[in-house]
Amino acid sequence: MTWLLLSIFGASMASALVPLINIEVILGATVTQQSHHAVVLVLVATAGQMLGKILWYWGAVEVERAPWVRRQLEKPKAKATLDRWSARAEGRPWFTAALLFISAATGFPPYAVTAVLAGTLRVNFWTFLATGFLGRGLRFWIVVASVSAVVHHT
Repeated sequence: MTWLLLSIFGASMASALVPLINIEVILGATVTQQSHHAVVLVLVATAGQMLGKILWYWGAVEVERAPWVRRQLEKPKAKATLDRWSARAEGRPWFTAALLFISAATGFPPYAVTAVLAGTLRVNFWTFLATGFLGRGLRFWIVVASVSAVVHHT
């Protein structure tokens, strides 16, 4: 079981960094064989995902120091987009938290993009972490519960 959980954790973290890796498919396939460990699988996958998304978040916080990125963010279109999102988020913590949660739970807007935007806008780290963990956990639970329901009723 330890190797399975380490594998799920690693795959989940990798999927957070490389969008071509689909942790939902991996979880779905795993739960067909390990349905009695569904809650643990969801928690481990969520932790791996959030560790990967934290890297996106902190990367965005720090990347502005890079001259190339700073020049890109100073371009009128990029600056306008960033300013628009900053205005939406500033002074509206519930709006920001709701957007992060919805993105984490649904993947729309893509959570990797939202994680970067949260870091760029300096969203409170604990808000980012809590909403992401809850949203991703809900998403993964829906996948696992759905697959389990189909597998055990056929």
